[in-house]
Amino acid sequence: MAVTTRLSGRLPSRLSGRLSGRLPSRLSARDDLPLLAACAAFALLSLTLVPLTLTLGWDEIVYASRFPPYAPATPFSAPRTRGVPLLISPVAAWSDSTVLLRVWLTLLSTAALYLGFRPWLRVLAHRPAAVGVAAGLYGSLWFALFYANAAMPNHYTAMGITAAVGLFLSASPGRLAHAGIAAGLAVAALMRPNDGAAVALPLLVAALLVPAWRTWGRVLAVVGGVVAGLLPWVVEAYVRFGGVRERLTAASDVQGGLRPLAAIEAQFTALDGPLLCRPCGADQLRIVAAEWWILLPLLVAAGLWATGRASGATGRTEQTEQTEQMKRTEDGLADTAREVATRRALWLAVAVASAAALPYLLLVPYGAPRFLLPTHALLAIPAALGLLALADRAKRAVTVAIAALLVAHLAVQLPLAFGNAHIQAGARGDWARITDVLYEHGVRAPCLLEGNASVIPIAYVSGCSAAHQGDRRQPAALVLRGKEPPRWARDWRRHPVPDTYAPGWTVLVPPTTALRNTSTDMRS
Repeated sequence: MAVTTRLSGRLPSRLSGRLSGRLPSRLSARDDLPLLAACAAFALLSLTLVPLTLTLGWDEIVYASRFPPYAPATPFSAPRTRGVPLLISPVAAWSDSTVLLRVWLTLLSTAALYLGFRPWLRVLAHRPAAVGVAAGLYGSLWFALFYANAAMPNHYTAMGITAAVGLFLSASPGRLAHAGIAAGLAVAALMRPNDGAAVALPLLVAALLVPAWRTWGRVLAVVGGVVAGLLPWVVEAYVRFGGVRERLTAASDVQGGLRPLAAIEAQFTALDGPLLCRPCGADQLRIVAAEWWILLPLLVAAGLWATGRASGATGRTEQTEQTEQMKRTEDGLADTAREVATRRALWLAVAVASAAALPYLLLVPYGAPRFLLPTHALLAIPAALGLLALADRAKRAVTVAIAALLVAHLAVQLPLAFGNAHIQAGARGDWARITDVLYEHGVRAPCLLEGNASVIPIAYVSGCSAAHQGDRRQPAALVLRGKEPPRWARDWRRHPVPDTYAPGWTVLVPPTTALRNTSTDMRS
């Protein structure tokens, strides 16, 4: 790039502009088509594989219960943020319809997919189809499809980061691009403060160290966006928890203690589900589900290799480089500059993707596929270029093999999306079945339930409250699965819950109705 910068002073202004990395001021309507097609496929597949009638999960209930139709409000713990309630407020504020909420979220997530990848059409103006392929690769992952209509933050974090990085790479960003960088990072930090803070670091380093990106506008946009996204979290930290340090400590406790560790195994174990692998000891990964993790680094490497070829002439003297460059045609010079700019863009995407993943791989003591959605979104961009580069250079037999590989990829991911949706529908349906048994045996609100970890959503569905750790009050019922009751409740009446998706649920109630709903300490 240094050579082309020196040469630009000797060439016509039109070519000088092209060498400095400027992209066309307008994108043609045709450039948008692959991305629009990927977004449409994403919406249709998610609607097909994940039913709109799927009962809200526990995390979704926590966010939705901020609004009157979903009252009573459930505890809002330290790790949670106000981003998702803001997303669902246009519907949840006045309706408790699960279908309506999921339709709204499908539209919102599809729009986010488009807005997240669209800035990359200018970055990859020479290959706009790659942006559509990247969105398609990301959107084909089972956990991206599963969460398309879910009230969860990770997809929006991923799209905010992806859009911000794409706008950051603009050759000469104006006010609108700077505002877009800030908005993307604000969304990411509002949804997941740790993600917003993690990706800000490599962007700031790039803005300070890389001459082509060294502008105060970029620095201020990154800092301003992250600060704006973190501000509500910081204010709430002081209002509810006594300060930032106190909230961070409370959040760490809720998540089992954040500390240096190797959580890579947990993330790999969760590749095919469950949605939350905590703990992961009893779960095993089906090898076929690892196909994306095998395919992804190969395609990313191919993308970096393909864009690095044009800029690979190093070790020559400055005089020789200038002489050879001056002999090239105008198009050849512009192509070289473009390849250098593209390679830098891809390396920045890899750096930001790594920064987004590292906290989950090295600090969080459990795994969930959704945690790495920002990483998958950014790595999908060099992967898409690698896939297209292989297709360009492949013979017919290899092209057929690539197509077969993509079909196999879908054959793994789509059943996983459908299967996990089916599992969640069954598991969440058990909450209603347990509630029916509770009502049948006289346990109704106001009441206190105790049991395993799942008693929290069961208590919400039944209108009861869940006993917290160390609670000494006598519960109105115990709800257990595959577990013996404590000594003080062994004479309680046991009522198996019939027709549950997960077998082994039992409701235990005191031997006399007079004991129900009492708040006295009856344990021994």
